[in-house]
Amino acid sequence: RCIPLEIPKIFESEYKLACIVWEKEPLSTRELVLLCAQKLGWKRTTTYTQLKRLSERGVLLVKDSIVTSLIPKKDVQLRESREFLSRTFDNSLPSFIAAFTQNKALSKEEIAQIQRLIDAYKEET
Repeated sequence: RCIPLEIPKIFESEYKLACIVWEKEPLSTRELVLLCAQKLGWKRTTTYTQLKRLSERGVLLVKDSIVTSLIPKKDVQLRESREFLSRTFDNSLPSFIAAFTQNKALSKEEIAQIQRLIDAYKEET
């Protein structure tokens, strides 16, 4: 699946706020401030700073004090994972999996989930 290049880089703290929006949207800025205080320990000013950054970059929309997303979470995750794979493993998914599993035993369920993903991919191609 091809993702648009327009999806901006989202930094860790911004991603945390965006996850709250994706989970609860639409929500008021007041609700968002309360949730960020509860879940992240943020002050109101921190929430508004992060919200402004994400709004300016076209990730979130604030209209009439209601916050919604403009970019789906799955598209952001896809962009981030592809960037990580490219930067760290020269775009090699097998190299990533080898490194990931080197010091971590996969459960039978995790192996089955990965196998289902591979099988579904084979059916699509």
